[in-house]
Amino acid sequence: MARPAEKARGMLNKWVKMREEGNQLGPVRGKRPRLATQCHHLADAEYYRNQILREITEDITKIQNPALGEHTLRDLNDEINRKMREKHHWNKRIKELGGLDFAKMERERQIEEGDLQTSLEGPGGYRYFGAAKELPGVKELFEQAAAKKRAPKKGDIMKHLTPSYYGWRDEEDGVLLELEEESFQRHKKQKMNDDDDDCNDDDYNDEVILSGDYLNVPSQEEISAMLLAEKKKALLSKLIF
Repeated sequence: MARPAEKARGMLNKWVKMREEGNQLGPVRGKRPRLATQCHHLADAEYYRNQILREITEDITKIQNPALGEHTLRDLNDEINRKMREKHHWNKRIKELGGLDFAKMERERQIEEGDLQTSLEGPGGYRYFGAAKELPGVKELFEQAAAKKRAPKKGDIMKHLTPSYYGWRDEEDGVLLELEEESFQRHKKQKMNDDDDDCNDDDYNDEVILSGDYLNVPSQEEISAMLLAEKKKALLSKLIF
């Protein structure tokens, strides 16, 4: 009997809590705090994140001008990297406050749109933007890294080789065995027909056919071609059905 009353009191407590939360002071958007953890309102956190995005966009626009000079470009590139790290902290804080997972959304958008190569990433995740990519030492650094990446070592290649590369699994799907059996039966029948005029003894024909001296075994190239044709046929049948 007390259960409905307890349920009613629980609903009342929830309503009172919601009313009290609704009467709380709203977000106070002052100066952006140094630490994202110092922000306790979701709306404030989203506002500060958008603020950082605008600043990053402005800096990236500025850094496209190579006439700024080497020192200015390096300082501006450092500032962009600092704000990118700060944006990451605000993304994390927004998620903690119950907001959207902006970090995940950014990764998914980057995958969908592809890497536009608007920046170059160096050691430790440090990125170079705009004209900073052409600074002395920066371009050479990435050219060396690209050349090193394009020339894999023999040991790295061998590590990724599987037994299929050596042909050890050709018989696992049964296609090769079926081809060999079909070829054997076809040549056996042909040999039997050729020998009908000389001998009508089936046992004698089997003995002759099974003998390695008279059996016309297909070459490795013929077997490979037949195997490839059968695999293509199997794949096409799967796609059709």
